Amino acid sequence: MSAIDNMDNPLLDRSPCIAFDRIAAEHIEPAVDHLLADAAERLETLLRQDADRGFDNTILTLDGLTEDLDRVVGVVGHLEAVSTTPEVRAAYNRILPKVSDFHSSLVLNPSLWTAVKTAAEDTDRDQLSPDQSRYLDQTVRAFRRAGADLDEPGRQRMQEINRELSELTSRFSQNVLDARAAWTMDIDRQEDLAGLPQSTVDIARSQAEADGAGGWRLTLQAPCLIAVLTYCDNRDLRETLYRANSTLAVDGELDNRKLIPRILSLRQEKAQLAGYDDFPDYVAAERMARNGDTILSFLRDLEERSRPWFKQEQQELAEFVAGLDDGPDELRPWDLAYYSEKLRRQRYDLDAEELRGYFALPAVLDGLFELVERLFGIVVQAFETDDQARPSTWDPDVQVFSITDVDGTRLGHFYADFFPRANKRGGAWMNSFVTGGPGPDGFRPHVGLICANATPASGGRPSLLTHEEVQTVFHEFGHLLHHMLSKVQIRSQAGTHVAWDFVELPSQIMENWCWNRDALDLFARHYETGEPIPDDLFGAMLAARNFRTAHAMMRQLGFANLDMALHSSFPEHETDVARWAREILQEYVPTPLPDNYAMVCGFGHLFSGTVGYASGYYSYKWAEVLDADAFSRFEQAGIFDRETGREFVDKILSRGDSRDPLDLFRDFMGRDPDPEALLRRSGMADAPAVRS
Repeated sequence: MSAIDNMDNPLLDRSPCIAFDRIAAEHIEPAVDHLLADAAERLETLLRQDADRGFDNTILTLDGLTEDLDRVVGVVGHLEAVSTTPEVRAAYNRILPKVSDFHSSLVLNPSLWTAVKTAAEDTDRDQLSPDQSRYLDQTVRAFRRAGADLDEPGRQRMQEINRELSELTSRFSQNVLDARAAWTMDIDRQEDLAGLPQSTVDIARSQAEADGAGGWRLTLQAPCLIAVLTYCDNRDLRETLYRANSTLAVDGELDNRKLIPRILSLRQEKAQLAGYDDFPDYVAAERMARNGDTILSFLRDLEERSRPWFKQEQQELAEFVAGLDDGPDELRPWDLAYYSEKLRRQRYDLDAEELRGYFALPAVLDGLFELVERLFGIVVQAFETDDQARPSTWDPDVQVFSITDVDGTRLGHFYADFFPRANKRGGAWMNSFVTGGPGPDGFRPHVGLICANATPASGGRPSLLTHEEVQTVFHEFGHLLHHMLSKVQIRSQAGTHVAWDFVELPSQIMENWCWNRDALDLFARHYETGEPIPDDLFGAMLAARNFRTAHAMMRQLGFANLDMALHSSFPEHETDVARWAREILQEYVPTPLPDNYAMVCGFGHLFSGTVGYASGYYSYKWAEVLDADAFSRFEQAGIFDRETGREFVDKILSRGDSRDPLDLFRDFMGRDPDPEALLRRSGMADAPAVRS
C-alpha cells in the first residue's frame, strides 16, 4: 500500500472522531497490515536499544506498541457486530489470524521476555509510583501466564492455540448473529397476536411492510421475543418462538455444537500449558476470586440460600395456574413468563406495560444525564445532527454525545446505538474505541460506545422502554462512565481494564437509581401528559421489585454453574454438548426443558470471545454483592449527594486497575464488602416462612 493510499485510509486517521461514514471493507486489511508492520518495526527498535532497560523505555514502550493496531481492530470488530456486510465480515475474518499471531508473538518472544525481565530486575522500585510498580508486576505475570517460560515447542503450540481460539470464537458469534437474523415468522391473523402490547404489534406490522409483505412479522430480536413470551395469549406461538430462540445456531453451517468442544479443549490446553490445573483457575488467578474453588464456594452459598425461596415461588406459581379456568395441565418453559406476569398483576395490581408509557427514551436519557450531573458533576451534551463538529456514525439512528468533567475537562465523546437491526448482534454492551487520559500534552479524550436492542418507536409513538430496558440503559452507561472518567496514565490499567469480577460494579450500581422515586421523577413522565408515575403505580412497582427474585437468581446461578462445569469437567468423549449442558441447567429451572434445548449454542458470553465471561459468568453475582453494598453509602448520604458521588468517581470510576480492586472498594466504603448485602436487597436474607 502506498503512502498516499495510507493517508487516504480513514482507519489510519488517529483523530478521536472516527470516520465511520468513510470506512469501507476495502480499507480494513490494508490498514491492519500497515499497523502490523509499524508495530513490528517499533518492536525491533525497542529490542535494539542501547540504553539501560527500565520502566519507561521498556515496560511503557511495550504498553503503547499496539495502541493504534488495537484501536483499528476494535473499530472493525465493532462494525462487524453492528453493521455487518459479507465484505466487512470477510475482511474481518482475514485480519483476525494475523492480529492474533502478532499479539501472541509478543508475549512468546524470548528476546522481548528477556528485556522485560531485565527491566523488572533493574528498575528502582523507589522511583516508581504505586500504579507503575503494580503495572510492572502485572506485565511480568502476563508474560508468564502467556507461556513466555515455555520451551520453543510449547511457545509455538501456545501461539497456535491463540490463533485458533480467535478464529473459532469469532465464527461462533457470527453464527449466532446470522441464525437470529435469518429467523422470521409471518402472522396473517391479528387474533393470533392477542395479548401483545400495541407497540409490539405495530413493530411487527412495520417489519412486514418493510419487505412489502402483509400481516405481521415476528423476529427473535429481544423486544419481540420478550413481549411474545410475556404477554401473548397464543400458547402455540409462545412455544414456537421459545423453541426457535433456544435452538439458535444448531443447523448446517451455523452449527455451534461443532465449535464448542474444540473451544473448551483449546482453553484447557492453554491453561495447562500456562501451569494451571484448569481454565477456571487460569482465569481467576488475575481476578478478585483468585481461584476456581472460591468461585464454586461463592456459587454454592448463593444457591443454598436461594433454593428454598425458589421452591416456594414455584409452588405459588403452580397453585395460581391451577386455580385458573384456562390454565395448562403442566407448565412448560414458554409458560413461565406469561403466567408469572399474570400472577404479578393479580398480586400487586401492576401492569408492566402500563409503566412503558412513562419511559420514553429521549426523556430517559435526559434524566440519566441530569442525574450524573447532579451526582458526579459531569455534563453530557448531545451533538445535533446538523452540527459540523458532530462525529459521523454507522447508522442514522445512532446518537453522539460529549462528556465534560466538573472542572471543565473535556473527557471525550460516545456513541449510543439503541435499536435492533438485522445486521446487528443481540444484547447490550459497552465498547471503548479510544482510551485517553492524562498525558504530557494535557488530557487526551476518550471515545466509547453503548449499544442495546431496545424497543424502537412505532405507531406514531416515541421509543417507549420497559422498566427493564431502562435499567439496561443505566447499566451500560455505568460501564461507559468507568471508561470515560478514567484518569489513569497507563493505557492497560485505564477504564474498564480491571478484574472481570469487579468490572460490573460501576454498571450494576447505576441500576439502583431506577428504583428511587426522586431519581425517577427526573425522567419518568408520561409521554403524552407529562405526568409523573402515580403513587399507587410506583408503590406497586416497588412492592413487586423482589417478585420471583429467587427464580431470577437461580437462572443466573444456572448459567454460572454451567460455565464452570463446561470449563472444568466437560468430558472429552462427549459428543452432544447441547444435551450435556441441558442436564446441568435443568437443575435451575422449574419446568422440564425440551429435548432439543440448545441454549449453550447461543451463549455468546462464553464463546464469542477468546476469554470474555468464560469461567467468569459468576462475575455478575459477585459484583451484585459489591454494588448492593456500595449503594448503601448513597442511600445514607442522599442519592444525589455530590460529595459521595465525587468520592465514587475519584476512588473507583477514575482509578481503573491502578490499585487492587478490593483496595479500591475498601477505600470507598471504609471496610470489606458485606456478603449479605445482595441477599438483603433481594429479600432472601432469611429462610422463607413455613407455609401451612
